[in-house]
Amino acid sequence: MQFDIFFSISQTPVAGVMPSELEMFSNFFQQVEAADALGFGTAWIAESHLSSEVQKQNREPVIPHWQGEVGLNVDFLQIAHQIFRRTRRIEAGSAVMNILCNGGPIAAAERVAAFCALHGIDPEETRRIHVGFAAGRFDFMNRASGIQARDEIEAAAWPVVKGKVFAEACEIFLRLLRGDTLASTEVSPRFLRREDFRDESQWAHVQSLAATAGPAPDSIPLAPRWRFEKLKIVPQEWRRELLRLVIGSHDPDLQEEVNRILPVQVFNLSITRAEVIEATHARMSRAYHPEGGSWQRADMPRTLMVFLNEQAHLGPEARRSAAREEARAALGAYWTALEGTLDPQKVERAADNAVVGNADDVSTQILERFHPEDRLMLWFDFFNHDSARVVANMEAFMDRVVPRLRAGGSA
Repeated sequence: MQFDIFFSISQTPVAGVMPSELEMFSNFFQQVEAADALGFGTAWIAESHLSSEVQKQNREPVIPHWQGEVGLNVDFLQIAHQIFRRTRRIEAGSAVMNILCNGGPIAAAERVAAFCALHGIDPEETRRIHVGFAAGRFDFMNRASGIQARDEIEAAAWPVVKGKVFAEACEIFLRLLRGDTLASTEVSPRFLRREDFRDESQWAHVQSLAATAGPAPDSIPLAPRWRFEKLKIVPQEWRRELLRLVIGSHDPDLQEEVNRILPVQVFNLSITRAEVIEATHARMSRAYHPEGGSWQRADMPRTLMVFLNEQAHLGPEARRSAAREEARAALGAYWTALEGTLDPQKVERAADNAVVGNADDVSTQILERFHPEDRLMLWFDFFNHDSARVVANMEAFMDRVVPRLRAGGSA
């Protein structure tokens, strides 16, 4: 089993205290330096864009009850340079980079190539960046970059259209990183079809909008989102072995499509059903691009919230109880911020998808839920700005949980 670490850098009040941006970044670098010393494999950094606090003032606020900012990291590549400067062994990953906004897939590909060129100047450098990429969680971040419905058909089918836009962006992004010379006329056309929609009535409505004359079409073409003449990104002579790519999409067809271009791993969440996890592994073992070698379970990193209490002044049972209370408080604050009300059932379900307790509890839960060859992105800073405690939990995990896992659960 491999152990990575996830950092949210989410600036929101905890117990009524709102840390400053300086405190947030200082805490992050303290924690990533500790993660490096402790031997975590990759530091995965959440990426977000634009102020969610200001967006609450608009007509359609996406998280109207959230206080503060969902995330402060707006540029994974800049923060990755800082990580590598401050650490010795740990690698850096984006969780995830939005390739639709801020210039779209062409600009994203060129930024990644530029990073790898600079990072790889030292021939002794072997640490990689793991570029997780996706379409972005909140549409307001994309709308500021012009990614929105262009007509009434796209407006009626927007969730499906957004997926098509992302697929188009993926093809452009990956082909440019591969080194292709590319024009938009060479990018695969995209269409709306019945199988894209969850129910017949929604598809029928979209069909009716497209049927200006004659029968309703079985396929509705989408105009390209990006139009450009032949181009090629620079720099070109960068060390591609320093880059790993990971798609943040649960679409099986898209997971296979991107792997016809380059080796692309898959993000997944700990809350995903076990049968979906195993089906993804089975499918990717067949579809993974041959240049990436054989598919491994570690090619699908999985997020996992950790509420661990190994404080020395408490006994085992008190640690277990304290960890459960910490989990309920953090998850309760999260759901209240996200939805405006506290739903105890959602808190309990979320706690069931985390690992909670003392070292014995956490090791047992991981052994029960995960395959020995899985790769976990452990999330210690969830609604927790006590950096010293976060670091202590990281240390306890590596010092007390990992040995139990290696021994099959016994201390």
